[in-house]
Amino acid sequence: MSTPTTRDSDSTNSTGGTDPTHNTQQAGGATTGAAPAPTRQPSSPASRHPYLVLGAIVGTQLMILLDATVVNVALPGIGTHLGFSATGMSWVLNVYTLAFGGLLLLGSRIGDLIGRRTAMVWGVAAFTVASIAGGLANDATTLLVARGFQGAAAALAAPSTLALIATSFSEGTERNRALSVFSAVSGAGSAIGLTAGGILTDLGSWRWVFFINVPVGALIMVLAPRFINETARHRGGRFDIAGALTGTLGMATLVYGFIRVGESKWTDGRALASFVIAVALLGAFLVNETRVERPLVVLRLFADRNRAIAYSVMLLVPAGMFGVFYFSTQYLQTYLHFSPLKTGFAFLPLAGLLFVAARLAPRMIGRFGAKTVVSIGLPINLAGTIWITQLGPTDGYAAGLLGPLMLVGFGVGWTMMPLNTFILSGVQPKDAGSASGLLQTMQQIGGSLGLSVLVTVFGTVSRHAHGNAFIDGATAAFTLAAIFVSAALVMVLLLKAPPKPVLR
Repeated sequence: MSTPTTRDSDSTNSTGGTDPTHNTQQAGGATTGAAPAPTRQPSSPASRHPYLVLGAIVGTQLMILLDATVVNVALPGIGTHLGFSATGMSWVLNVYTLAFGGLLLLGSRIGDLIGRRTAMVWGVAAFTVASIAGGLANDATTLLVARGFQGAAAALAAPSTLALIATSFSEGTERNRALSVFSAVSGAGSAIGLTAGGILTDLGSWRWVFFINVPVGALIMVLAPRFINETARHRGGRFDIAGALTGTLGMATLVYGFIRVGESKWTDGRALASFVIAVALLGAFLVNETRVERPLVVLRLFADRNRAIAYSVMLLVPAGMFGVFYFSTQYLQTYLHFSPLKTGFAFLPLAGLLFVAARLAPRMIGRFGAKTVVSIGLPINLAGTIWITQLGPTDGYAAGLLGPLMLVGFGVGWTMMPLNTFILSGVQPKDAGSASGLLQTMQQIGGSLGLSVLVTVFGTVSRHAHGNAFIDGATAAFTLAAIFVSAALVMVLLLKAPPKPVLR
């Protein structure tokens, strides 16, 4: 990756330092070659070490995303050791994604106050400590509390990752290249987590899916303060604590209601009470966001039609993808009796194609436009998700899963980068953190809520199945996942194609 450069219309680089390569400007803004050159300022660490800057940022993103899925392959071992039920195991995933998604926007606001780099480093430090606690857990409650703290720490660190790319690399080719790496890692991170989880669980134990974060977190805490410039701190205003509490608790209660239905039935008293409380809390959240001085959800971000649609698609795609990952893992380990290592390797084709597609996406966007690329990626994803609904009791991995997983992987790889482009296009610097935080909120909440709904469908269908209970429940869940992706595709077709970026 080449060193970030600054556009001629701006005499300062995105990290706040003066660009020594920029033409001298007079007070009125006119460029002149005759004026004496100003004193050169030293180049920023970001411009001198772009790989280290991007490495620390992308490393943070990868660690956070891995933990959303790395425990998938370890779930059977965790369930046996700590006493989780078949549907209750989904809480190990949902507690993390709910805390992560529910607190992301509050984490973004904290980043405004203390600086993006500081927020990322503090979040990584807290995430590392919570990972140690999760690896040492000897009962279900301790593990779930540790997962919740991991999610909260991730919510502090994550909004700053994309924002630091926006402020460290100039708009255009340099930022597009940085975003392509970021998007490739973001897209493949969840799939890589499945493979890494299998390797760690098989070679060590399920505890190593948590302990692996310790050296990674330590390295980031060393690199980030040294090579990433701090962003401006925006003081003033109050934190939207009420919004964070009502939004997070509302989503958690809603997810609990769905999972409760999956374990019992739709007339269960606790489930119905959870739904009523969830509606009240989420209603209070929406009212609060229209009244507070500094809301968690910056409503002006939805004024742009393309951005609003892209956010909605970011909610739906993970809703289907998380379900495919979860039930495919269960099929391989509990139904086909694959070892954790073999299960991890089973996801390598998905992870590999996802990464390759995400790396190709920027060039394809430059040539054909973001809408065209996402309009190709989502149908490929949908084809794989529909294919997996045909999974039969005697299919096995090669006949039943391999092809669908490859299509899903490639399709998702050509979906995330174009959506990032739509969401970040035209965002003002002051809204960069809010925009990226909301993007990741949609991903995490979509994945958590979608998985809880799919678990509910799985539990309901498998209880009333007349044939193979697991296969009937899983194929019903896959069918609903395909409906989520279909809805996303319809919304993508409503996008207005932005101008094609120029490759230089």
